[in-house]
Amino acid sequence: MSTPDHEHAVPEPVGRHAARHPVMIAAFEGWNDAGGAATAALEHLAGVWNARKVHELDPEEYHDFQVNRPVVGRGPGGERTITWPTTTVWVAELPQRTVVLVHGIEPSMRWRRYCAELLDVAEEWNVRTVVTLGALLADVPHTRPIPMTATSDDDGLRAVLDLEPSTYEGPTGIVGVLQHAAGERGRQSVSLWAAVPHYVANPPSPKATLAILARVEELLAEPVPLGELPEDAEAWQHGVDELASEDAEIAEYVQQLEEAKDTAELPEASGEAIAREFERWLRRRDTGKPDGGDRP
Repeated sequence: MSTPDHEHAVPEPVGRHAARHPVMIAAFEGWNDAGGAATAALEHLAGVWNARKVHELDPEEYHDFQVNRPVVGRGPGGERTITWPTTTVWVAELPQRTVVLVHGIEPSMRWRRYCAELLDVAEEWNVRTVVTLGALLADVPHTRPIPMTATSDDDGLRAVLDLEPSTYEGPTGIVGVLQHAAGERGRQSVSLWAAVPHYVANPPSPKATLAILARVEELLAEPVPLGELPEDAEAWQHGVDELASEDAEIAEYVQQLEEAKDTAELPEASGEAIAREFERWLRRRDTGKPDGGDRP
């Protein structure tokens, strides 16, 4: 993750006031991060919100270095350095709330201790809601909007934010374990997932990253400057278009996905979706105006 220079000054978080409750947003490289879309969204938030680093987990406790190997490089003065696979915690102080950002690699071991350490940090910053970001490979076309899934086990959040209950059963990653641990500590949690076209699985996936950021902006009612990301997403789509046009089988497959997607979503062009998009545009236009309603 790119880092601001002023990462060492860490204020005392306990008892800090914000107009909205502090929130933790977490994303992890690995199984939960198809196309690198989720961690790219987290890094983008840290950059545009001028986050500063406040905590780093000891990689010795959680990583098998034969699975996630350290990287040798050179520092600013030419000296050789080693970068270890670890998890870092950042804090962004926004006008209306504090956001704690967690960027990590899915650990190899001690998942319960790992989640407990992250939630201890969350408690120091009075976090009430944990938002996890994820991305998965799916049979979706790159030419259509990236499907997003937003779920929560909290009845109140589902009612206020129009979220779905989580119905998944099966193997889970660190995202699912962190959500469960947050619930055991009495914290609310929300899970956001982007569906990345499986035939373009290699990172970066800027279109999926853009979809995640749009949902984060809507969820938190906090403007997210997008910078060059929309242009990157458009260039990515044009690039995949060109690759598909050179292979008749892929082009036919994409067309089948498009037809299936359009048929499934035909009733979804609702006034409610248009209203959500308009509200997001208003927040970005007038960043100094907080909107009403109960938010996490």
